[in-house]
Amino acid sequence: MEKTIKEQILELAEEEYRLFSSKLIPNIDNISGVRLPALRKIAQRIARSDWRSYLAEAEDDYFEETMLQGMVIGYAVKDIDEMLEYTARFVPKINNWSVCDSFCGGLKLTRSHLDKVWDFLQPYLQSDQEYDIRFGAVMLLEYYVLEDYIDRVLQILDGIRHEGYYVKMAVAWAVSICYIKLPAPTLAYLQHSTLDLFTYNKALQKITESYRVDQATKQMIRSMKRKA
Repeated sequence: MEKTIKEQILELAEEEYRLFSSKLIPNIDNISGVRLPALRKIAQRIARSDWRSYLAEAEDDYFEETMLQGMVIGYAVKDIDEMLEYTARFVPKINNWSVCDSFCGGLKLTRSHLDKVWDFLQPYLQSDQEYDIRFGAVMLLEYYVLEDYIDRVLQILDGIRHEGYYVKMAVAWAVSICYIKLPAPTLAYLQHSTLDLFTYNKALQKITESYRVDQATKQMIRSMKRKA
C-alpha cells in the first residue's frame, strides 16, 4: 500500500505549488507539492480501508506522507483511547507548523472527550520541544476556548517559556482566539499578562486583524501595545 500511496503523491505533485509551499514552510526541504484537498481525498480513502496497516507501514520521505498520516488519524480513529495512542506516536514526527496545525484540526473526537484530552495535553505543554508545545497550544485554541476552560487556558499560555518562533506564534494566535471568542476574561488577562514582548504584541496584532473585532475595539487593543 505504501508504495502505491507514494506513487499517488508523486503523480499529484505540482512544481509551482511545491515552490509556493516551500516559501511558506522554509525549514522543510522534502515537499513534493501536492495540494491539501487532494491529500484529504487520499486520506479519506485510506480511512475507509485497512488504515491501521497503512499507519504501521507509512514512511516519511516526503512532507505530504507525514501530513497524510495525520489526516488519516483524524478521519479513521473513532475510539478516544486509540486516538490518543496514535497521537502520541505521531507528535514526534511533527517538525513544521503546517503538519502540526492540520493534524490538530483533524482531531475532532477531542470535542467529545475534553477532560481526557486535556490531561493528555499537559506534558506537551510543559515540554522543552518546540513542536510539542505548538501541538499543545494549537489544540487549546482549537478545542478549549470555552467558558469552562478559559481561565486554565490563559494560565497555561501565560506560563509557556520557549524561544522557538513557532511556539511564540502559536501562543499569540491562541491568545487572540481567546479574545475573539471570550473577550471579557481575555482582556482582564491581557492587562496583567507576563507574556514576553514579542508574543504579547503579536497577540494584539492578531486580534486587530480579525474581522470579528469592531473598529473601536481594535483601536483600544492597539493602545495596549507594549514598548521595549
